[in-house]
Amino acid sequence: MKCRNCSGKLEVHRMCRRVRMRCTSCGKEYQIHEVAADLDPETEKILERYTAIIYD
Repeated sequence: MKCRNCSGKLEVHRMCRRVRMRCTSCGKEYQIHEVAADLDPETEKILERYTAIIYD
């Protein structure tokens, strides 16, 4: 997945009760619902491990 801000790579970033997508280039974080329409199969597989991430 690519960052909407700089086109850098987005990675799943898990913190104590939160899961976000964070850009490895500019550091911008996105809530999952902000990028849900753009999720690729690889990222979806990673996010399947977490419950209720869309609401955090």
